[in-house]
Amino acid sequence: MALQTSAPIQAALPPPRRRRWTASRRREALEGILYLSPWIIGFLVFVAGPLLASIYLSFTKYNVLRPPQWIGLQNYIYAFTKDELFFPSIWRTFYYAALLVPLAMIGSLLAAVLLNQKLVGLTTWRTLYFLPTLTPLVAAALLWRWMLNPDVGLVNYLLGQVGIDGPGWLSSTTWAIPALVIMALWASVGGSRMIIFLAGLQDVPKELLEAAEIDGAGTWTKFWRVTLPLITPTVFFNLVLGIIFALRTFETAFVATNGGPARATWFISLHIYQNAFVSFDMGYASALSWLFFVILFVFTYIQFRTSAGWVYYAGERG
Repeated sequence: MALQTSAPIQAALPPPRRRRWTASRRREALEGILYLSPWIIGFLVFVAGPLLASIYLSFTKYNVLRPPQWIGLQNYIYAFTKDELFFPSIWRTFYYAALLVPLAMIGSLLAAVLLNQKLVGLTTWRTLYFLPTLTPLVAAALLWRWMLNPDVGLVNYLLGQVGIDGPGWLSSTTWAIPALVIMALWASVGGSRMIIFLAGLQDVPKELLEAAEIDGAGTWTKFWRVTLPLITPTVFFNLVLGIIFALRTFETAFVATNGGPARATWFISLHIYQNAFVSFDMGYASALSWLFFVILFVFTYIQFRTSAGWVYYAGERG
């Protein structure tokens, strides 16, 4: 019966009226667009425009002095078939990231655990740990280049005091990348990664830790069985960003070694820079940039796909 009467009632209802654009509403909309316009203009000029231009240039031969010449996929084919530096630069970049990311993750987590304790002068310690992050990368690279100097550097001097003959850090093809990793660790262990870990640790419910302690769990067991599973989203977040930033490294290698010695630190970012701003082959540099973007995207996608097996989000039902 209800089905028979609902249709006439609905038909009798008047159609909804459209809201009219009054002068005040037009003025509000115009003001909103006006306030957003600096951001919109900045996005179009500095992000969207260069992004679209780089896609187009990657299919052209362009050296700044002459108009772009369409060559299709030749830049991409050249990267895979004739560029002798492309694949080695990718390998060196991943090797650098494979060394840096685990050490930075472990160091940042240990620093966060330490600074999450009840220490005397805790605020001072947190500030001191964070200070290296505020140092500009170029200044830090220049400082470390002096400290790692094999003849007058502080590091080899300290090693010599304990009877160790220090290597030629930045002049050795074997030690160049580990030296850059040391330089990066100095700034990354106590930086934003540590702050994010610290926030995750402080979000762990105290009740769970107290319950585990009542059950006889020690410090290590509480951390391994309670704390670590609960901060896996924080670990995953830091891992993804850490890998992306490590693969995008440029300033430290450019200032400290400029890709040397013997291209031992010739990362993909340096390869792109060399083609773009030294050889002025903007078309090929754009193609390299997009190839690198695809590699980053695929690698990040794999991380997200595999995270379901070890990342625990509170509230999810297994």
